[in-house]
Amino acid sequence: MATKKASKKSATKKSPAKKTTAKKSSVKKSATKKAPAKKTASKKTSAKKTAAKKSTAKKAAKKSSTRKYSPAAGKKVHREMREMKKGTLKSGRSGKKVTSRKQAIAIGLSEARKAGKKVPAKKK
Repeated sequence: MATKKASKKSATKKSPAKKTTAKKSSVKKSATKKAPAKKTASKKTSAKKTAAKKSTAKKAAKKSSTRKYSPAAGKKVHREMREMKKGTLKSGRSGKKVTSRKQAIAIGLSEARKAGKKVPAKKK
């Protein structure tokens, strides 16, 4: 009986040892694969940065810096944001209370467009 128990214990000890060696080898393989990928990514980003610098220089030469939104448009958005926080801002069609910050900004910009203030065209 003592020999059977000893053989069972030795069998259980051997199986976990095999699993740990398998895990270590998989970790080493993944670490070696990641290192070359980082080097190639840095080369690509440096190429993109130089291209971005050239394009911004061209844009600066063509167009002088001006405001996209007029101060009056900012006031409209400010007023709508305050109404939204207060809880009195309502949607145009359904009449529901507006709780989204983005929706309040959109309402303010659309009102500024209707009033003829300087605001970029709505994205489609």
